[in-house]
Amino acid sequence: MVDSFLRQAEEGNKTALLKRQLIGYYITGGDFSITDLSHEMNLSVPTITKLVSELIEDGFVHDFGKQGTAGGRRPNIYGLNPYAGYFVGVDIKQDVITLAMLNFKGQVVDTRDAVPFLMEDVSQSLDKLCDIINDFISGSKIEREKILAVGVNLSGRVNSRTGYSYSYFFVEEQPLALLLEQRLACKVYVENDTRAMTYGEYMYGVGNNENTMIFVNASWGLGVGLVIDRKLFYGRSGFSGEFGHFPLLDNEVICRCGKRGCLETGASGSAVHRIFMEKLAQKRVSMLSDKYNRKEPISLEDILDALNQEDVLAIEVIESVGHTLGKAMAGLINLFNPDLIVLGGTLAVAKDYIMLPLKSAINKYSLQLVNKDTTIKLSKLGERAGAVGACMLGRSKLLGLM
Repeated sequence: MVDSFLRQAEEGNKTALLKRQLIGYYITGGDFSITDLSHEMNLSVPTITKLVSELIEDGFVHDFGKQGTAGGRRPNIYGLNPYAGYFVGVDIKQDVITLAMLNFKGQVVDTRDAVPFLMEDVSQSLDKLCDIINDFISGSKIEREKILAVGVNLSGRVNSRTGYSYSYFFVEEQPLALLLEQRLACKVYVENDTRAMTYGEYMYGVGNNENTMIFVNASWGLGVGLVIDRKLFYGRSGFSGEFGHFPLLDNEVICRCGKRGCLETGASGSAVHRIFMEKLAQKRVSMLSDKYNRKEPISLEDILDALNQEDVLAIEVIESVGHTLGKAMAGLINLFNPDLIVLGGTLAVAKDYIMLPLKSAINKYSLQLVNKDTTIKLSKLGERAGAVGACMLGRSKLLGLM
């Protein structure tokens, strides 16, 4: 049913194109009455009625019945049929995977957090990834044929249009999306993790359909996702958002990309970890000092846990990183004059410890006339932003809405 609908739209069938546009309104605006849709799409009530009726027959739209109004007749309200199909999102982090499943209406029906996984550029790692996804689908109560698409997020350079990842599993003959489709027996889309987080937060989190939004993913690395004129911005080759490799700093620290002075070396989870360990080596005191002296490994999560226990050294490091990140974000505000900037990723759990120095730096370094209309918020979806965004991107891409 979906394939037939998409094929007709791609062939330029006017009715199919209008149906696709109508579905887009339901995705971004929620449920509508026939009259409301007529006003939104600037089409006659009979035309909208015919389109909605056909979409109900196709299984994409559901009649939710009458709803109360301030007066007069109660209209029937129509929206996406939640049972038309399901989408799976897979968000690969440094050493864990988060998975989510959404129905056709965009409601979360299942999640699985922090599944252990070591991301390595070897075939065994790809096989393990597919096993985890297949186990998640099998463990849900959804029939396999109802899974319409799977979205997989990876860090680094991902070209979602071609399906290639240039950071992991790069096989010149076949794109990663195709390799996954062969193993999962389902349509697969690959996406940069930050861009998927951006879309999830924009559609389901604090984004609230703002005209312009910037999502800052401050995790082990550092990236940004851009929503401009309510559309995700990809750039010419699909590699936009490499904020972490902006040459801003004079610290001479070699970045993982091989260059020096990258913002990521002073404003990311890896920066927090490196700076904290350097200070422990300088005999600075922390509740993690004993662990360090015993030569036990200290993770970023250990540092963030210490922060939440008001460890002075952890607070100092987070404040320093927050100031550096805020200074860089001031530049983004001056460039884009956005409605909203959202801070997400691993470091967002630091909350006020990072937000206060970040906002202070933004006020210090950005132009007041430009920043006065920009709101700064923490991510609402947290660690699930990427998985939810992957589901929603899968739906939009499958329906040809992007």
